[in-house]
Amino acid sequence: MKLQFGLTQELTNTQYAPLAALLAFYEAEKALEPLQSVTSAAKSGDFTLAEKLEQILVSILAGCEYISMVNTKLRPERTLAQVKRIVSFADQSTLSRGLDDLTQMNLSQLEAAVRQISDRCSQTRHHDWRAFLELDFDLSALPCGEKAEGDRKGFASGKKTGLCAN
Repeated sequence: MKLQFGLTQELTNTQYAPLAALLAFYEAEKALEPLQSVTSAAKSGDFTLAEKLEQILVSILAGCEYISMVNTKLRPERTLAQVKRIVSFADQSTLSRGLDDLTQMNLSQLEAAVRQISDRCSQTRHHDWRAFLELDFDLSALPCGEKAEGDRKGFASGKKTGLCAN
């Protein structure tokens, strides 16, 4: 699938162009394929359980804090749905029922699928452990000094931070 991004004169478009690109990448790399191993005996309707799980992931990436937000944020996004080769995203009740129908076995399958996805995509998994792995957990939002490694202007906790402390 070849994606093109740009301005159009059409009446509808998508506000989720970066997400569309990410989904196209996931599709090309088959990154979410391990979710196909999560199966359910429950009646699926228009979407399989794996497709519902993928759509729940898309809703999280689109900024939906709750499943109920899917109806207002993702359901109208037919252009974004085309990236997934579907007409439209599932209704929030369909996704919610999909989660409700998960059994203990499904949860074990889901855990294994997520582990497989993260093992493949994780940068720490491919880190050369003969060297240090540096993690920065500084959440203080304090301005950094002029000679701080990797310093740059940022935004945290509602306050703008400068490039150096005054």
